[in-house]
Amino acid sequence: MGGWNRLFVVALGILLVSWSGPAASAFWSSVSSNGAAAKSDALAQGSKPSTSVTGTNVSVTWAASTTAAGRSVTGYSIARYGAASGGTRVPATGACAGPVTSLACVEANVPAGTWYYTVTPMLALWQGQESARSAGNLVDTTAPDAPLLTVPAYVNKETANKVPVDVSAEPGSSVTLTVTGTGASPMTRTITGATGTPATVVLDLSAFADGTLSFSAQATDAAGNTGPAAAATSFKDVVAPTVKDVQLVNGGGPSGTGKIESNDSVVITFSEPLSGASICGSWTESENSKTLSGLTVNVSPDNELTVSGAACPTLRFGKVALGGTYYQSGTLSYSGSSLEWNPATKKLSVTLGATVTGSPKNGSQTAGVANFAPAQGLTDEAGNPLVSGSATWATSRF
Repeated sequence: MGGWNRLFVVALGILLVSWSGPAASAFWSSVSSNGAAAKSDALAQGSKPSTSVTGTNVSVTWAASTTAAGRSVTGYSIARYGAASGGTRVPATGACAGPVTSLACVEANVPAGTWYYTVTPMLALWQGQESARSAGNLVDTTAPDAPLLTVPAYVNKETANKVPVDVSAEPGSSVTLTVTGTGASPMTRTITGATGTPATVVLDLSAFADGTLSFSAQATDAAGNTGPAAAATSFKDVVAPTVKDVQLVNGGGPSGTGKIESNDSVVITFSEPLSGASICGSWTESENSKTLSGLTVNVSPDNELTVSGAACPTLRFGKVALGGTYYQSGTLSYSGSSLEWNPATKKLSVTLGATVTGSPKNGSQTAGVANFAPAQGLTDEAGNPLVSGSATWATSRF
């Protein structure tokens, strides 16, 4: 090429660079081959970055870029957008700010939202074409609400090794469930992949002593945000109630002592208060005394006393072995009888009514040991079934 032609090419290259500015993706470089010469080179488009999110940190990685002539770039400009297309370019901050000379960086404390990252290769004052945008990256800075936590009011002997606990938390979160109480170290379970609907966890709480058990549940979402804890308590009681005393009480009627008649009563004492609802299904609380009237007391030929009646839709009593011969003949029954439960004294009393059918024994009975066989379903407040006592109490008679 003639001298003037070479000078013309160099001058033209300078004009092009000046016109395009530092953002031009094509630039001119001089080469030496038997005289000065110039040729163009170009920066390729940046590679689409890969991204991942940990909490409020976004990790960005990408492949290396070169010029069309194979020249290595000197750095990369990292940016993010709030949409998959369009939107405002936001330069990345922190370790991803300015020209990044490596092929990876982590932008910390990214604001909440869904962000799409790009990479632009740079060579000195020149920069290439911005890459395609990455997949969206959800940055979540909002902690989940406290889970919904449901535990049974009581843990008894039957359920201690299989206590159901229901937990509902934000979808995608994990829940740390903790149980504390006396007699054992705290128990912790992790529930992963919450769906927003109740999940049942069955726990073996046998190691804890009787008393209050405290439960807490705390959710951590997929972004690592941990919310407030939910709390609940159960009361553990694995001791079954027992019959402590059974006494026949003379009501002061005209037949005198030792004969069964109206106003006589049976008083049964327990080791602890029973559940009122287990005696009568319509009793919804157990703190106060309760009375059922209009019942019928029956005495069988085997001298066993039972109670029946429509005053309660589900009445559980059992039978009392009277410890003496009070039955004579016929269907021996006393209508208009009553039943009283006193949780404060732990006593269940049955008082015989006035109407009599059948014939009681005429002879006066000596005192004997009465006993009580409870009906199935009688329990304490925790649900432990009532069991018969050893009948070591005092003798008694009507």
